[in-house]
Amino acid sequence: MRRNRVYSVVLKWLGIAAALVLLTTACSSAPKSTDGSAAREADEKEAPLYYDFEDVLVPRDLKLNAKTSFVYQTSGLTAGVLVFSSKVERNSLIQFFENNMAKDNWQAVSSFKSPRTLLLFEKDNRWCVINITDNQWDTLVEIWVAPYSGRSRSGLLK
Repeated sequence: MRRNRVYSVVLKWLGIAAALVLLTTACSSAPKSTDGSAAREADEKEAPLYYDFEDVLVPRDLKLNAKTSFVYQTSGLTAGVLVFSSKVERNSLIQFFENNMAKDNWQAVSSFKSPRTLLLFEKDNRWCVINITDNQWDTLVEIWVAPYSGRSRSGLLK
């Protein structure tokens, strides 16, 4: 009989401790101020990012695949490919890149829009090709940046 009483007291205190832990964690996740800093933090968590290419903005929803990405850097030159995947819809990605590449002074050269979309941009002595491919489960985004010599162009890009 005494053993059952000890167990009930221990269980009672464990329940109180668990309730206190839940209350403190619930309160700690609430916004701490009303000056708008919580809204700014939420905006920053959703704000697009610059990765290795300092003038190509990428939506935060895209997940970098480091295993299939390759970036070559020297003084004054960064080139290569960054590969991302996401559940973001293709048309919103197209619009995002068209808008933000222009803001970073990239000039749109041409685009091919289909389930596999290619966006071509030019800036100074570099090209940027953004390949957006709809897969069965997600969307693949490849961002290629490559230098070019600046010599007169020939063929289709004349």
